[in-house]
Formats: sequence, C-alpha cells, structure tokens
Amino acid sequence: MTIEIKHVEAGDTFHVSVIYVKCKLSLRIPLWENLKLKSTLCIVPWCVIGDFNVITSMGEKIGGIPYQMKKSIDFISMIEECGLTDFGFYGPRYTWSNGRGPGSIVWKRLDRCLVNDHWLTSFPTTTIVTHLASASSDHSPLLMEMHVRQDNTKKYFRILNCWVKNESFMPLVLEVWSMQVTGSPMWVFHQKHKALSSALSKWSRQQYGDIFQKSKEYEQKVKLAEEKWATTNDLTNRITLPELQAQYIKHLKHEEEVLKQKTQLQWFKEGNANSSYFHSLIRGRRKKIFIHKIKDKEGDWIQGDEAIEEAACDYFEELITEP
Repeated sequence: MTIEIKHVEAGDTFHVSVIYVKCKLSLRIPLWENLKLKSTLCIVPWCVIGDFNVITSMGEKIGGIPYQMKKSIDFISMIEECGLTDFGFYGPRYTWSNGRGPGSIVWKRLDRCLVNDHWLTSFPTTTIVTHLASASSDHSPLLMEMHVRQDNTKKYFRILNCWVKNESFMPLVLEVWSMQVTGSPMWVFHQKHKALSSALSKWSRQQYGDIFQKSKEYEQKVKLAEEKWATTNDLTNRITLPELQAQYIKHLKHEEEVLKQKTQLQWFKEGNANSSYFHSLIRGRRKKIFIHKIKDKEGDWIQGDEAIEEAACDYFEELITEP
C-alpha cells in the first residue's frame, strides 16, 4: 500500500509504501516488478518500509541451518534497480524470531526501511527508524519518526585534489605560505592557514566556478552545437563542436574527481562517470554523521540535540574529573 503524505513542518510531499512480502520466492516476483515500475515513475521522496521476509547478508541471521544467499538475489537486485538505500536503525539488530527455546531459536532482520535518492536529498537529518520491542507478534514493530532539525554543522575548508593539477596552484600556495608573520609558531601557522584558505577559495571561484554547474552548462552547449551542425552542416559549427566537447570533458573530469574525493572511493579507477551514483553515496555517508539519539549508562535512550549535547558533556566531564 502506497500513501502520499505531506509533512506539516518540512512542507515536502513524499510517498510511503508499506510492504508485506510473501514467504515463497515465486510469489514475491510481482511485488518486486511493481516496485521497479514505481521507482521509474517516482520523482518525490519515497520510503519503502515493512516486512520483506528476506535478508540481504549472512550477518542478518543467527541460529538454524546456514542461510543460502541465492534466496536473496532477486531482493538485492530489486534494491539496486530501484536505487534504494537501507536507512539503518536504532535498537535490536534482529526483528523476527521463531520463538523456540535455546538451541533451536532463529533470529533474522526481516523488517527494514528503504529510501530513494530524493529522500536522502530532502530529509537527510530528519528521519530515524527504531526497532521496538515485540509484544504479541513474532516481529518487532518499526517506528519511523520525522523531526525537522536545524543543520548547524560547521563547513571546513578543504583542498580538492583536482586543484593540484592546475599550473597556478603551487605558485599561489608558495606565495601565500612565504609571507612574513611574527609571533609564536602556533600563531604563525594559524595566520598562514587562514590566509591560504582565503586565497584558495577566491582562486577556486575564479578558476572553476561551480564545478557541477559548469558541466551542466557545457553539456547543454554541446547539445546545441550538435543540433546546429546537423541542421546547417556549416564548417564553422563543425569546428566549434570539438572545442566545446573538450571543455565539457574537462569539467566532467573535475566533477568526477571531486565526487570521488567526497565519497572516498579509493578503489574506483577508470570508467564512465556516474554522478548520480556518487551523489547518492555522498548523501548516504552524510546521513550517518547525524546523531539522532544515544543510550546513557542506565540503558535509556536520550533524544533531541540539546539533550544529547548535555548528556555527552556530563559523561565526559564525569570521566575526565575522576581521581
């Protein structure tokens, strides 16, 4: 069942698909196909949540006979084709058990929350999923909460790897770092670092502008040039096209290098750039840096930015001031 919802505070419309998946492999195929179709048509944040009756890895089961991963191939393929991401959870790892005694009990994570890339873009800090304690059911209920919160994270200056290949980069660094500053070594370092950050930020805007916007601009220019040449067959248009294509490739390379650095994919070497894939990974990583709630030493969950901040300070203050 898919529901269209509008968040009162965030103001965004989103879809939530509540799932119950059949136990037999053959009976799941129609649902997987429906979700694939939905993913191609969905242009809003989309969450798929419920009982999937299947796991995605060996670590999501304990007890019983060894699990055969071939049972999960269709499910994992559906997740990849739909571009969905597992949103993670708070609470116990496993959401289902067969309820049997010691030696025969089996635990699995059969219930989960999956979201698309639009969800990660629109609600990177608002959503948390908690596995609650089971009562009358053999499944743990899933609680999905959405809280609008301010993004107060500090933006730190970082050097992009693609800058190093620019001929004017090193001369600028040497010029700024060679300036005369008096004071303690820490003060000198701080002042030079501050000056270098400012100089490189200005230099970057002049040399590259908005890297992602530049690639889009030149993509459009190449398309227009191709259309002109196709319709006019003019020699001038034919000469212009390779020049624009070269600029487009250059900006694509810059975009790819920045995305690879942001996602820290050291294993990715060569191949076609897939910026939507990289953006999805960045948003997935960004989601993980937000702390929605923590457990104190009594085992109680503390929620809310101010309460979490206070609890963390109290904990370390007590730890550091011990004899």
